[in-house]
Amino acid sequence: MACFGSKTLQRGARPRPPDLTEDDHNPSNRRRRKDKGKKNRSPRREEPPKPVRDRPSKKKKKHNNKMEEMKSKPHRKSSENRPNPSTPPPLAPRRKVDPETMKYFSEIAGLFEGEKLEIDERVVVCGNALEESRGKELELATDPTISHTLQILIEGCDLDHLCGFLVSSATVFPSMAMASGGSHVAETALKALAFHLQNDENAYSFIEDTLTKICKVVVVESVNLMHSPYGSHVLRSLLCLCKGVPLDSMELFHVTKSSTVLAERLSDGSRQFSGKLLQFERGFPELLKFIVREMLKHAGDDIGTLRANKHSSFVLQTVLKLLVGDDQELMHVIPIVLGCSPEDNAGGKFIEVLTIEDVSDLLNDTASSHLVEVIMEVAPEPLYDDILRKVFRKSLFEVSCHQCGNFVIQAMVSSVKSQAQMELIWEELGPHIKELLEVGKPGVVASLLAACQRLQTHCQESCRALAAAVHSESEPVSCIVPHILYLDGYFSCKEKTGWRWPTGDKMHVLGCLMLQIIFKYPSQSVQPYVTSILSMEAHHASEAAKDAGGGRVIEAFLISDASVKQKQKLIRKLEGHFGDLAMHPSGSFTVEKCFIASNVSLKEIIASEVLAMRPELYKMKHGPYILRKLDIDGFAMRHEQWKSSIATKQNTYRDFSSIFGSKNEPQMEKQTEPKRAREESDQHLHNSGHTASSDIQFSTGGVLKGSSEIQHHQVKRKKYSDITASDNARNKKFIRSGTSATSSSTSNKRNTSMGELEALVGKTTLNAGEVRKLFGSSISNKELQSMVRAANPSKKPRV
Repeated sequence: MACFGSKTLQRGARPRPPDLTEDDHNPSNRRRRKDKGKKNRSPRREEPPKPVRDRPSKKKKKHNNKMEEMKSKPHRKSSENRPNPSTPPPLAPRRKVDPETMKYFSEIAGLFEGEKLEIDERVVVCGNALEESRGKELELATDPTISHTLQILIEGCDLDHLCGFLVSSATVFPSMAMASGGSHVAETALKALAFHLQNDENAYSFIEDTLTKICKVVVVESVNLMHSPYGSHVLRSLLCLCKGVPLDSMELFHVTKSSTVLAERLSDGSRQFSGKLLQFERGFPELLKFIVREMLKHAGDDIGTLRANKHSSFVLQTVLKLLVGDDQELMHVIPIVLGCSPEDNAGGKFIEVLTIEDVSDLLNDTASSHLVEVIMEVAPEPLYDDILRKVFRKSLFEVSCHQCGNFVIQAMVSSVKSQAQMELIWEELGPHIKELLEVGKPGVVASLLAACQRLQTHCQESCRALAAAVHSESEPVSCIVPHILYLDGYFSCKEKTGWRWPTGDKMHVLGCLMLQIIFKYPSQSVQPYVTSILSMEAHHASEAAKDAGGGRVIEAFLISDASVKQKQKLIRKLEGHFGDLAMHPSGSFTVEKCFIASNVSLKEIIASEVLAMRPELYKMKHGPYILRKLDIDGFAMRHEQWKSSIATKQNTYRDFSSIFGSKNEPQMEKQTEPKRAREESDQHLHNSGHTASSDIQFSTGGVLKGSSEIQHHQVKRKKYSDITASDNARNKKFIRSGTSATSSSTSNKRNTSMGELEALVGKTTLNAGEVRKLFGSSISNKELQSMVRAANPSKKPRV
């Protein structure tokens, strides 16, 4: 067995770090993501890309005088005489590695590049080599060549040697993290700790002691680490490890992906900053609080500089995101980040001393304005309400027109918690929708529409205001939708009354998103928009369907509360273009929605046009899906049987609707009704001494059948407005209005409508995923198994 190094630690003899005192924490599991140490690494850390913000006009806007006055006023905070935030902290000169050590680690690197070692041999070699690094960790980690080898050793060693390396290098860990190569080594070590934490149940306290030793040194140098482009990245990874962020989700706290921001920003459900609900794993919550509090304590009067520095602002944003759910800690951290003194914060009077003039100082640069956006997203409801009413009140429109401030307003509007707060926001922004569109701030308008739809308030007023903003009284109603589809082109046109449909131009991303939101409104509020979209010429409708954003608008209309007759009228305008649409990945979704909303004759037309493109579709990645979804092979080989099957499914769908709800109900009601019926029927059967699976069955004909009690049970309707604001408003993202992201990347998942359930209830057997889709995502595993057994009585249970 190959063995390098002078010493070898005995298995099971773990060196305990001295002077470690931390409380016990709540354990859970962690996952590991491979972290490949590549030799051709870029010396620069990947930082969140600068999103494209709304570009202000070169000419000064007269309506922004109030903001200019605020900028000219002296600020009372520590922003005066602040040092240059772009100046990086000084680094200690790198010490060279002695020739003997250089030769030794070159031999180690050659060993790994040669024949593959057995797992046991690799662990021993890595452990012995790390033993040789004692006292030389900083020199080795900062060496451009050996740092790569050191990463491989850290990934391959056992927990004893990993913790021994970190404890030995704890005093130089900040210097290592602020170096180009050393930062890679430091992050590799943190990820290796997460891996061992997942796979060794007895490693928790040992890793906790090691992290405590590192954190005690890190907090002393936290200000320098936050300023450093490399140290900032390592510090964020350390914070994520203490919180318990899964390894495959850590990058979500490092990089802002513009392709997902729009979907998160305007989504209906409660979302985390990743765009999905994160399930945190095993972490060290008390250690996280210790780091955060000590960081702010050492920051002191430099907090203004930290807010303005790009790298330190990233750290503060990560801290706020990780503290979501801990309102007490957020109530302590946010006032300090905003620049309030500890005395005011302790007395709960920080809002009284914080004014719009103070906040306006934070809106003048990108780094600090991003920080304020995150503050508005994560602020607990009492703090959010105070900031809205006592700081931003009577200034919302002026801040919305600001170059950076408009993104803060977007974050504020998307995070609104109650209808009372929405009333205040609408009072100031509602009358100015046209002005906001004229000055190039459509993101604020889209956020306002989404908030109205989410809270089900001011729907009628917002629809009227947007319609009035994009067309004059002398113009017909039919021009509303085309003007919004080409929002930029319309408002850049000098003679708006002479505007014509621009052939071949890309449709406006945010304009399309506004229309998608509008079609989620109750049907009585959107009649002008329905009239407008149905008034489009056939070639304009087909052009809109071929555009990624326009296709989404058509899909939103087809799943809206519009009548079946209105939907089919729009579908007929696309006749002759379904084959071409199916050839495009985004257009195939539009074809699918048209097929679901069509009657039998229209479905035949769609299938025949897609059949003509079948050879080409089979060559495309999305082609087999749309062909299978429409059963094109069955249409081609067994036309009459295909037609009969479609008619049977529609009859089944009508039976399903008569039991679980009308097809004219709002979309949210359609999706929640099966779940409500299931819960009430389960309760009724429980009281009768039966189980749900004993009565609910699927017949061989595919028709969903239940007990007579279920069929005659009068199900109560869940009103759309019953959805609480707190469930929907938490942790919303803000829009980068000038982003180049296409609306096809807004969301990769399509919501299941009642029309799509038609295919499920017409099947003779259902798998677990289909049962969950049919009865709701909140069904328990036990109930799910019962439902699957009832739906598939001929299948034998899995042993």
